[in-house]
Amino acid sequence: MQNIFELNNVIAVLLAYFIGSIPSAIWVSKWFFGVDVRDYGSNNAGATNTFRVIGRVAGFTVLFFDILKGWVSVKILTSLILYEPQSSEFINMQLVVGITAVLGHVFPIYEKFQGGKGVATLMGIILAINFSAAIGCVVIFLLIFIFTSYVSLGAIVAAIFFPIITIFIIRVESISVVYFSIFISILVILTHKPNIYRLLNKDENKMKIKLKKN
Repeated sequence: MQNIFELNNVIAVLLAYFIGSIPSAIWVSKWFFGVDVRDYGSNNAGATNTFRVIGRVAGFTVLFFDILKGWVSVKILTSLILYEPQSSEFINMQLVVGITAVLGHVFPIYEKFQGGKGVATLMGIILAINFSAAIGCVVIFLLIFIFTSYVSLGAIVAAIFFPIITIFIIRVESISVVYFSIFISILVILTHKPNIYRLLNKDENKMKIKLKKN
């Protein structure tokens, strides 16, 4: 029986990586618009750059699928996990599967391990695991974005508030989820280091919907 547990866990993690690796921005930009989104704007294979260089339809399509990757990885793949739902073992595997999906997005096997920053996929995971905190982060992101037009700043501030909301407002009891919220906050900040430098130097691009090569 233990071997079945372990095999199912391995399968769930592997599938999460392959699902997370689906490069929505690259495939949408190439298949439907004849360009590689990485050749324009910030050169990033993510929803934000897709919005910027191709437009709203492509941007929302990529955003939807990137969020869906994280949500599906946690909600669907964890049906393979044989632990009791809401047990610490089950929650830990949800987190492992989710993080693996994000790593797939950042390092996609289909595109020579060159992907996006994983923020949208992270949001899908948080929606699946900690819905209330996810909504709080979305509200914070939107407020920052609306008043500044900086997507990166909205993502960074929302990431900083994620563990604060999880620990002090929602008061999540699972220590694994608490550690996860702190890990995610640090990860988002680290992946946005170039954006932070540009924000400090006032060189960061605001959201613009147009095709413009660097």
